[in-house]
Amino acid sequence: MPADTLTALPQTGRVELETHRERSLTGRASLNVLQSLLDYSVKLGVGLVIVPILVTGLGRTLYGVWEMLGRLVGYIESADGRSTQALRLVISNQQSSDDESAKRRWVGSALMVWVCFLPLWVAAGGLLIWLTPTVTKVPPELHTTVRVACALMMVAVLVAGLATLPEAVLRGTNLGYKRMGLQAGVSLVGGVLLAGAIYVGSGLVGVAGAGIVIAALTGVCFLVVVRRQVPWFGTERASRAEVGSLLGMSIWITLGDVVSKLLASDVLVLGMVLSASTVTTYVLTGYATRLALNLHSLSAEAVMPGVAGVIGEKHFERAALLRREMLAITGVFVIGVGATILLWNRSFVHLWVGPENYAGTWTNLLLVLVAVQSAFIRCDAYLIDAALQPQRRVRVGIAAGIVTLLLSIGLTHWAGMVGLCLAILAGRATQTIGYPLLVRNCLAQSPGLSMTWLVQPLLVMGLLFAGAAYGSQHLLVDHWLSWVLAVAVTFLSAIGLAVVFGLPAALRSAIRARIVEIVNRQEGR
Repeated sequence: MPADTLTALPQTGRVELETHRERSLTGRASLNVLQSLLDYSVKLGVGLVIVPILVTGLGRTLYGVWEMLGRLVGYIESADGRSTQALRLVISNQQSSDDESAKRRWVGSALMVWVCFLPLWVAAGGLLIWLTPTVTKVPPELHTTVRVACALMMVAVLVAGLATLPEAVLRGTNLGYKRMGLQAGVSLVGGVLLAGAIYVGSGLVGVAGAGIVIAALTGVCFLVVVRRQVPWFGTERASRAEVGSLLGMSIWITLGDVVSKLLASDVLVLGMVLSASTVTTYVLTGYATRLALNLHSLSAEAVMPGVAGVIGEKHFERAALLRREMLAITGVFVIGVGATILLWNRSFVHLWVGPENYAGTWTNLLLVLVAVQSAFIRCDAYLIDAALQPQRRVRVGIAAGIVTLLLSIGLTHWAGMVGLCLAILAGRATQTIGYPLLVRNCLAQSPGLSMTWLVQPLLVMGLLFAGAAYGSQHLLVDHWLSWVLAVAVTFLSAIGLAVVFGLPAALRSAIRARIVEIVNRQEGR
């Protein structure tokens, strides 16, 4: 509804309309989160089965090389211009617009930007393929294998770049939940392909080739869903100004993506400074924290289209309150997950891939703290992007990326995995401080942005983490059933303590009301 029409409504009508919008926002956000949880749960299950197969089939060294290749190719992924990410943000911000032709022109602009970046992607990819053996430090007899695997992974990235265009439209229109189950099916198929590649003995090359099939299948699924759910989906010839506008945003998002990759260079630094087998130990120890962080990111991203719509309508106070709720839920989540991982990750690695792949208590603790820091950083990063201000985030991110990389190289030489984790925490402190300041500017200095309430949950987190880290040195279970029961009891207990003692009463009431609204909405379906 146009803004002038809303203004013309009687006071009662405006209140009813705002209430309806709030319920619609909550309903779609809950469905998007449910979809993300379902798909990621399946992906998690597939990973738990496939990773031991990969470690056994490839060996500790080649598995470490595989992880390094994934990070290297991730850098080149940014060279496609990230136009689909810019498209998602624009569509989210303009959800209330009825100009369907303009939206199709934005889709056309995204395709044009992708084409513009294609030569850069090819050049960067060729250079990476040539340098890969040097970076991964493999022996000469594996140079060709590693280069072919890298080339296949590059093709998979190219296919995935096009596949994300319909996904961007679906998520931008706040209909991401409409793909529920499809991505889970693709994850299952992908797991079968990876296991099959190991079974037939195709090794690293076969595993890389499976990624192309997975990317193509994902694109087809998204295209089918978006054609059914978004009537206006299609492309129209965009003007030079529209392409230029999206190109400018894409450049900033690309720079931000490169910064994110720099901040996630831990595996590459570890492999180059120490060895590929050390990467395997580090990755397997951090597997649980990485899964938890990804789960949080998916959930936070799922609610962002609705928040972007609120910001697009310039309801900044409401957006500030939504941010506070999101940070509160994030705090409860990281306390529950972090305490559980600290207490039982040693047993998990012992049962899953063997005790020789556990990096120790200090590394485990620091990896959990890195995940906690990243979760809060990402909340504000998503909100800054939702306000269509990625350039502000990128400037802070560049400083954080450079500091983190320099510290990582130096401290990894000095203290190995522990030094690497300390470098990440110190380098990202720039974002921890800078992003909340940027959010205040994006939301017009709204009074609801105060963060003093966070002291309480952080104190609770510190006490629980210290106790869990100490307890992990004396607790080791030898059976999966015992581990599952222990994890469930620990997680629920930590969540309960976080809610009761970590959140102020007003926030507890707000979150409880939000949960009741979601439950009532689902029961009414």
